[in-house]
Amino acid sequence: MPYYPDQHQRRSIRLRDYDYSTPGAYFVTVCVEGRRCLFGEIEDGTLIPNEAAHMVRTWCDEVARRFSGVHMGERVVMPNHLHAILYIGTGPVGADLRVCPPPPSHRCPTDAPEHVSPRPGACADAAEGAHTGAPLPQIVQWFKTMTTNAYIRGIRDHGWARFDGRLWQRNYFERVLRDEKMLGRARRYVAENPARWADDPEWPG
Repeated sequence: MPYYPDQHQRRSIRLRDYDYSTPGAYFVTVCVEGRRCLFGEIEDGTLIPNEAAHMVRTWCDEVARRFSGVHMGERVVMPNHLHAILYIGTGPVGADLRVCPPPPSHRCPTDAPEHVSPRPGACADAAEGAHTGAPLPQIVQWFKTMTTNAYIRGIRDHGWARFDGRLWQRNYFERVLRDEKMLGRARRYVAENPARWADDPEWPG
């Protein structure tokens, strides 16, 4: 499984001036506060989900019903985090990654080529104006809210493990998947994550 420095550091890399309702694919990671393992466990590289994990999976499916033009594709609910690929204005089969290159003068502060992003409107012709009206941060916040409320009901009705303060960490990680190569790497990362649990930066040790 390839090592992605910014994924493993789990830091925010919100791209300055980037329009996060731009059609395309996005790799998203949200982590449980305090890295607590509330969603099951990994045994011999196999994910053993609990009821809370099934709840999170159910809300993954609800994203497309709540937001027009948005689809949550490949995803894995790990014991203390979720990896998912979100498609905005496109689909996972023959995904149209319509994020055009930026002007040469526009660079993300990291200066890493894979983090280069277009300014809002720079891809208007390529995207054909196909925005959902719901940018990625709004989608993620809605997902966190719905799953938090459902988890609280699970504590009340089914005795799930309690959490302190908040269920999810305040921030989240995202990467704009600008081409098929990046999309393929993200898909493999999601698929292989349970087998590489001991190498995951969220592994509690």
